[in-house]
Amino acid sequence: MSISSSANTPTTSNPIPGSPDYPLHTELTIGEYFAQQVAADPSHEFVVYPDRQLRWTYRDFDIRTDNLAKGLLSIGMKQGDHLGVWARNIPDWLTFMYATAKIGVVLVTMNPAYKSHELDYVLKQSDMTTLCIIDAWRDVDYIKIIRELIPEAASCERGHLHTMEFPYLKNLIYMGPEKHRGFFTVPELLLLGSHTSDEALNAAKASVKNNDVVNMQYTSGTTGFPKGVMLTHRNILNNGFYIGENEKLTAADRVCLPVPFFHCFGCVLGVMACLTHGSTMIVVEEFDALMVLEAIHKEKATAVYGVPTMYIAELNHPLFEQFDLSSLRTGIIAGAAVPPEVTAQAMQKMGMREITNCYGLTETSPVFTQTNASDDDWHKQNTVGRKHPPVEVRVISPEDGHICGPGEIGEMCCKGYNVMKGYYKMPEATAAAIDADGFLHSGDLGSFDEDGYYTITGRIKDMIIRGGENIYPLEIENFLLSVPGVLDAQVVGAPDAKYGEIVVAFIKQREGFELSEAGIREHMLKQMARYKVPKHIFFVDEYPETTSKKVQKFKLREMATALLAP
Repeated sequence: MSISSSANTPTTSNPIPGSPDYPLHTELTIGEYFAQQVAADPSHEFVVYPDRQLRWTYRDFDIRTDNLAKGLLSIGMKQGDHLGVWARNIPDWLTFMYATAKIGVVLVTMNPAYKSHELDYVLKQSDMTTLCIIDAWRDVDYIKIIRELIPEAASCERGHLHTMEFPYLKNLIYMGPEKHRGFFTVPELLLLGSHTSDEALNAAKASVKNNDVVNMQYTSGTTGFPKGVMLTHRNILNNGFYIGENEKLTAADRVCLPVPFFHCFGCVLGVMACLTHGSTMIVVEEFDALMVLEAIHKEKATAVYGVPTMYIAELNHPLFEQFDLSSLRTGIIAGAAVPPEVTAQAMQKMGMREITNCYGLTETSPVFTQTNASDDDWHKQNTVGRKHPPVEVRVISPEDGHICGPGEIGEMCCKGYNVMKGYYKMPEATAAAIDADGFLHSGDLGSFDEDGYYTITGRIKDMIIRGGENIYPLEIENFLLSVPGVLDAQVVGAPDAKYGEIVVAFIKQREGFELSEAGIREHMLKQMARYKVPKHIFFVDEYPETTSKKVQKFKLREMATALLAP
């Protein structure tokens, strides 16, 4: 069912300004590509929510997204407008993603953990014209926040919101059947669209170009306030293709997605890779290890995605052995530094012999290196693979700017079709991220070997400098994971009057073990240079994490500083 590469060889030049015109898999828009997949096999399952028996075929989803697109056009949305989705992975998150892509509206992906302060920032910074919400998520009451932040919504006519605080905002949409004053509902928009002719829809579709911005993804904020990363159809559609190629996805694959759609992991590695290969998405609305295992078992998933902490939770679930995971073949482990032991366990205990490890960042659409399903076990477990074919990767010394050779540690940098269009309304930040040669600087340290396999050492800001010695936390974390009884480990630097910084470890221990700081230090001193051995070890039950399950190391550094202050 998937469209072959040769069928989409570009016939016209469509270069990104300032960078080479790399030959790509496709120069279509997401809407055009999806239309071809629908025509190829309309009855094939596209979206499945196993917990509620919701199943949409490619044809079902095409009809639904067309009707929603017409509904959005009917309430005055037009090409270039910004529509935000503030919700967990509900089914209509995907409907809005495709409906907006079809008509040239820019989807602004929003972290469901946002509260009023973050919502206020993104509404203003993104110039959002339409906001789509659910009722609540965890301890966040979305309706209450809207009523407090935008009191005018309770008295304005729907579609004609006027507020001094948010001058661009005109529409509020509730993603459910319930009615709230000042909000359109999704069923209303779908009904409106179903009674609207296709003339305006077809005109809108025809005006969309593949170098148009299709969504703005706000960076996670693990190191600072979010920036709106502008990504185009060309960026994410092609990136999804190369990701799926390394997994060897086909229309027969059923990909379990418990990762959030607001993040690149969900909407590109997941949704776009499935689209380009005609695969089926098995969606888990919110990560829960038991629900993921049930979804794989019930739907015979052939692939599953997750960050390392997700795999650790699944592998260590007390009911793990009760589920049949024999259908699994491949998948992705990414989104944070990946301990080799976790990848090895996923391969051995979950049957994911063809698991792949991806590396990249939102600004690079996001993946630019990846292991291949055919790579040997060692490379799958210890590297982030080789570069994707159409991109150029350099490792650049952050100290003097020279281009590093094999084995040298430097900053991972990337140039090509996948580099973002820029940060929205932040030209200075864009110029700081992309150098004069067009290379996007990741802020991550890494190296490569003679065979072109890359290894990530850590973030430049995470690097610990102890008495002049450069220490890479990932090396210590991986060693700690080999210590019996250690479930997870995170290493950070803390201020020290004598050495400048010292090494501090935060450890989760396995159930049934009684670890001690002295015992772990003694074990490490036998096998690791003394300056790398943590001066202090703290045992914790949880780490501070983003919604996408990335550990917030800056918060661990703050914790270490506070704990050691006396």
